[in-house]
Amino acid sequence: MLWIILGQMPLPQVTMQERHRKMKKSFSRSTLRGLKGFSEIGLKLETVSQDALRRTIFPLGGLTKDFVKKIAAENRLHHVLQKKESMGMCFIGKRNFEHFLLQYLQPRPGQFISIEDHKVLGTHKGWFLYTLGQRANIGGLRAPWYVVEKDSATGDVFVAPRLDHPALYRDLLRTSRVHWITEEPPAALVWDKMMECHFRFRHQMALVPCMLTLNQDGTVWVTAVQAVRSLATGQFAVFYKGDECLGSGKILRLGPSAYTLQKGQRRVGMATESPSDNPETEGPDLRPSL
Repeated sequence: MLWIILGQMPLPQVTMQERHRKMKKSFSRSTLRGLKGFSEIGLKLETVSQDALRRTIFPLGGLTKDFVKKIAAENRLHHVLQKKESMGMCFIGKRNFEHFLLQYLQPRPGQFISIEDHKVLGTHKGWFLYTLGQRANIGGLRAPWYVVEKDSATGDVFVAPRLDHPALYRDLLRTSRVHWITEEPPAALVWDKMMECHFRFRHQMALVPCMLTLNQDGTVWVTAVQAVRSLATGQFAVFYKGDECLGSGKILRLGPSAYTLQKGQRRVGMATESPSDNPETEGPDLRPSL
């Protein structure tokens, strides 16, 4: 859409100094984050090869989406302005997402299970129909439940009763071998094996401060400063240093959730508690298990 607009009209005039700066950036080996309104661009460029980037020009680098829409209005491109923006699975149109998938995938019935007490709450047609953090529509239950884990082997989908449940939050992940836009890891990461930067795994989400730890096989551990909601394997973690997009890696492993860590801490506390400190228990076999 935006490329068509710019192809039908001259670009705003720039000074020779600005033009030189823009040309110099277009031949660099790195990419910069777009202005507000184009944050999804970084999530698409982080896997592009250097060979392709050296031959690519980005005419919208200095323009916001609102400004481009203003250009469209001035040129009477009203059909462009009236078109709704895509916010989801745009290629399937106005169809039920579950019905669409089940046209191509065989149903694999399973159970909805509470992450807290492992009580079976209902059934579903396939674990692949749900993403982490999504609300699970469980028949017969009015209160909302949210997907926190999936077991592809058993088909079980684990759910939690709150949108902010600690089972939805994690601060550790490991990626596949990282695709660095400059073809090599940042020098600081090579020297120290660790580096502070930011990452995101969904477009338009706020950048998350993190620490990267480089492994010998080119994969990285990502430790977020604060636990992040709805991390999932299969997503891509995209890394940034300032305005520069460094590259990305596919999320292969997740660390334990905040809920799992809390349960572990409670177990440790109970295990270290001596019987004399708790007169109601006569030994470890009588302590309740979590």
